[in-house]
Amino acid sequence: MSASAITTQDAKFKSLGLSKMTVNKEQVCCYSRGLGAASDGNPILVLIHGYPQSSYGWRHMIPLLPPDAPIFAPDLPGYGASAPIEQNDKLSVGKALMSALKTEVKRTSSANLSRIPVVLIGHDRGARVAHRLAVSGVEGVHILGVCLIDIVPTTTQWEASSKAAAVVGYFHWPFLANVDLADRMITAFGGDNWCREMTLRWAGKNAKGLGNLKADNALDIYTQFFMQPHTVHASNEDYKAGATVDVEAQTEDQKAGRRIACPVLLLYSESYIGSRYEFPDVWRGWVKDGVRIDSHGWGDGIGHFGAEEAPEESAGVVGEWLKGLGGGR
Repeated sequence: MSASAITTQDAKFKSLGLSKMTVNKEQVCCYSRGLGAASDGNPILVLIHGYPQSSYGWRHMIPLLPPDAPIFAPDLPGYGASAPIEQNDKLSVGKALMSALKTEVKRTSSANLSRIPVVLIGHDRGARVAHRLAVSGVEGVHILGVCLIDIVPTTTQWEASSKAAAVVGYFHWPFLANVDLADRMITAFGGDNWCREMTLRWAGKNAKGLGNLKADNALDIYTQFFMQPHTVHASNEDYKAGATVDVEAQTEDQKAGRRIACPVLLLYSESYIGSRYEFPDVWRGWVKDGVRIDSHGWGDGIGHFGAEEAPEESAGVVGEWLKGLGGGR
């Protein structure tokens, strides 16, 4: 465990008014505020980070979100300060996070909520967890909306592998899914070196955006976490699930007509993923008829890590979208 990274991450969230707990048998590390104030009119914003980061990736957006909004920001299992879990498919991961949320709501709230109202806001791998939860639902949780940041559906992403440029650009998808090989090669290269290389590879070219991404020693935090052997292994297992169980689940969902039933907000990089796919059209077949889809592309060379690279723009769009939510599953 990287004590320095955890100490810095803890201190940052404390300065933002969030409390830390590590809960349940899964040992999920989570940061939260105001959970006792949750209601359908003021749902908990569940912030789920992506690869190869930790919840530290939300440090810029949190102070820009509505000040009275309850917030729950966990480290994905095996990432950051959370322990790994046995099953890494997106439903198992999502259930672990929602179980942690339930524990924290019960601990901090005297309200007797039959279902906890939430809005899921996920980036990268965290967005895939949010997608899975929005389709499958979770007992005791009322999902009012889902914000998916810089992704297309998992099966759509794999279908692009027939194109040479796409395979080169997303080489890490099949590489990391070969867990034993990826574990050994990343360890030999250095988990910290790998994390830094990949983060800068996917970041944009906007100078201010890069400065935002690197602020608060973020690259040092992420790279320290990736020096943990269990983080390298758990993240590779995450990608293995994304090449097997998750693909099978999405294929079955589409066949059965199971789709997202709550309002959707898509945030994406116009220069990167937005140059390969048409947003929001790429998602229309994954959302139930009549359900609203809003979308916003970051321009000016903002890359994959828009929540960090362009936090003011991202928080502004999310804040306006939240005002319009009127229900969900």
